[in-house]
Amino acid sequence: MGEWLKDKVAVITGSGQGIGRAIALAMAKESAMVVTNNRRPGTPGGDAETTAREIKDMGGQAVPFFGDISKFDVAEKLIQTAVDNFGRLDILVNNATVYPGYPEPWEMTEEQWDSCLDVALKGSFNCTRHACILMREQRWGRILNTTSGSWLGTFEFCNYGAAKAGIVGLTRSVARDMARFGVTCNTFAPSAATRDTLSESTKARWKRRYEAGTLTKEQYEQMSNIPLPETVPPLLLYLCTDEAANINGQVFYIRGGRIALYSTPKDENPIVKEKGLWTVEELVDLVPKVVLKGYQNPTRPVK
Repeated sequence: MGEWLKDKVAVITGSGQGIGRAIALAMAKESAMVVTNNRRPGTPGGDAETTAREIKDMGGQAVPFFGDISKFDVAEKLIQTAVDNFGRLDILVNNATVYPGYPEPWEMTEEQWDSCLDVALKGSFNCTRHACILMREQRWGRILNTTSGSWLGTFEFCNYGAAKAGIVGLTRSVARDMARFGVTCNTFAPSAATRDTLSESTKARWKRRYEAGTLTKEQYEQMSNIPLPETVPPLLLYLCTDEAANINGQVFYIRGGRIALYSTPKDENPIVKEKGLWTVEELVDLVPKVVLKGYQNPTRPVK
């Protein structure tokens, strides 16, 4: 067992399997005390209890908590479970999400939209809100939110893309609010094998998009060769140490052995009119030449 997280207490949502489970095990191996979580017991492939048992079997400390963190009061009970069992809370990893099918916007139901946003985005807020009270009082804390490359836009998945983009905005705002209390908040976009990315329906979706020309061969091959979940935690372990105390409000990409930082959006190529309003004729001329200089449509052009 390592000691990078010795005496630290971590809550990890969605940690019954996949990336969340890998994070929980990795933090436990660095001596963190862990509260695992998923919505209900008996989930095929593993749940909060099975992950907690793995941690105990290797000599660590863990307790499971079953509950839907999209519910404000349930999230509060999850955070309180850390205090009741281990006396404090130092690390929160908001990892829980749902994948309610892959409808395109005109097919999506209200329930599909709500269920995705409620768990991924609202759930992240709920847990963060209750954790911030404790972290502010103790003047130390690490909040790590799971986003996805889908925050930049995705196919057949606008609910998921919206939730993950919202998590980036949540991260950057919480980082500014909590910095003066010694608390950092960062987010990471992992590319790793999960029950969703390995499912036959997802593979069929990638193939369909490749054949339709909306994915390049390189993108298709990359999506068909996804790294293991165990490749995700090392960066997170680092971000939870005192050595990373000055890293705040950042968005990281993780794929296998590759770690990268997403650049901060900024306005570029401005055009300025000092007096009066722009006319459509002026914009037709100037926007392609100046504002969108070098721009290429990332999707297939409308015919």
